[in-house]
Amino acid sequence: MSFIFILGIAAALAMDCFAITMGLACGSRGLSMKQALRMAVYFGGFQFVMPVIGWFAGDRLLGLIARFDHWVAFGLLVLIGGRMIHESVEMSDEEKACRPDQTRGRRLLLLALATSIDALAVGLSLGVVRTGVLYPAAVIGATSFILTVVGAKLGPVVGRVVGKRAELIGGLVLIGIGTKILIEHLAG
Repeated sequence: MSFIFILGIAAALAMDCFAITMGLACGSRGLSMKQALRMAVYFGGFQFVMPVIGWFAGDRLLGLIARFDHWVAFGLLVLIGGRMIHESVEMSDEEKACRPDQTRGRRLLLLALATSIDALAVGLSLGVVRTGVLYPAAVIGATSFILTVVGAKLGPVVGRVVGKRAELIGGLVLIGIGTKILIEHLAG
């Protein structure tokens, strides 16, 4: 498997990480480098580990999760996106400034899991074609890490353009990604 092919897969898998991070970074405060790196470690780490799990689990895991994996990703992203939309409409700027860090804890863990379910399927397919997994998983993880940091740095620029509705747009992006995942799996 060529590096260009693996990089193409990695970039496709990392687009959700990039879009979500950019949406979170659009807020009035943006993301600090510490927050961006925390997100990058979670997203990159999950994107590395999930293909490895998929590769080792093989067809057995595919049979267990194939019927509902898209629903899990959809549900998690709609839940988090809906919360972002609600907060953008219902919370004042003062309340938003006092809320806990959005890039840690359960919310970050759920985002990392939701964005890495497709990477699990990639690992399964690598196992089926009898290809090694560590090198592709490392490229996928590194690409996700890098694009997460880039999304965190581009977010404030986008936030200045869209203004106070940046969090609303970020929530809509999450729901859009979840809907895309659901439609692709139901149609495929």
